[in-house]
Amino acid sequence: MSLSSQLLLSLNKLFPLPVHPFNLANYGQMSYTEWQFQKGEQTIQFFLDYHTQDQMFQGKTVLDIGCGGGGKTCYYGTFGPKEMIGIDIVPHYAEEGNAFAREKGLADRVRFMTADSAELPFADNTFDTIIMNDAMEHVDRPELTLEECFRVLKPGGHLYINFPPYYHPYGAHLSDAIGIPWVHAFFSEQALIDAYKQLVRDLPDGKDRISFRFGKKPDGSDTIAYINQMTIKRFRRIQQGILHPAVYQREVPLRDITAGLAKMPFFREFFVKMVVCVYKKQG
Repeated sequence: MSLSSQLLLSLNKLFPLPVHPFNLANYGQMSYTEWQFQKGEQTIQFFLDYHTQDQMFQGKTVLDIGCGGGGKTCYYGTFGPKEMIGIDIVPHYAEEGNAFAREKGLADRVRFMTADSAELPFADNTFDTIIMNDAMEHVDRPELTLEECFRVLKPGGHLYINFPPYYHPYGAHLSDAIGIPWVHAFFSEQALIDAYKQLVRDLPDGKDRISFRFGKKPDGSDTIAYINQMTIKRFRRIQQGILHPAVYQREVPLRDITAGLAKMPFFREFFVKMVVCVYKKQG
C-alpha cells in the first residue's frame, strides 16, 4: 500500500463516519430500502417550492430512475400515482423493490425492473413525471439518459433532477467507510480505492461493497465506476444541448453560512450541496 493510502487511513481515524444505510443494515438497525422509505420526504424536498407532492405524483404515471432498493419509490407511491415504475441497473434491486412494495401494500401501483437509463424500455410519451433523485451523478451516459427521458415523457410532463456535485464533501460516495470531507480533492483515485478496500475488507458485505463501487479501466487498473464525476460545470454544459425549458433551478449551499462561497465560480463546486432542476417537455 502506498504512503498516500496509509496517510489517508491514519487521517480517517480522526473523522466520524456520516450515517450511512449500508452501515445501518450491517448493525441490524434498518435495511437500505427501509432507510430510503423513511428519508423519502428529504429526497424531494428541493422540489417542493415549485410543485407539491400531489402535483408531482397524484394520478400520474411516474418513472423513478436510479431507484436503488426502491424505498424512495415506494414513498412516492403513497401519494396516489396511477402507476409508479422504479428502474435501476443493479439487477437485485428490482427483486428487493418489488418485495418491499408488497410489504407496504403498494404493489398495485408500484413496480420495479432492471433497465439502463440510456436505453429505456418504454414507448414514446409514456410518463407524466420522471424523477432522477441522486442519479445524475451515477449514470454512465448522462446525455443519452436525458434524451431518453424526454422521449418517454409526455408533452407537458415534468422531469425532476437533483444531485450532489462531484466536489461535494462526500461526492466520492465512499462515506460508508471514509469520513474525511472532500477526501477526493486531496488524494488520488488509487489511494481512495486502496484505502476503501482496506477499510471494508472484513465487513460481512465487504466484497459486495467493493464490487458495487469499483470497476476496471481498459488497462486493467481499478476505477471508481459507481460515479461519473458530475460537476456543476459539466452539468451546465450538458444542459446547453437540451431543447426543452428548465422551469425551475436552484443550487443549494451546504450551509447558510457558506451561501456566499456557493455562488463564487471556483468555490461553488465545493460548497453547493445539491443541484436542482425541473424541466417541462414542450408539446
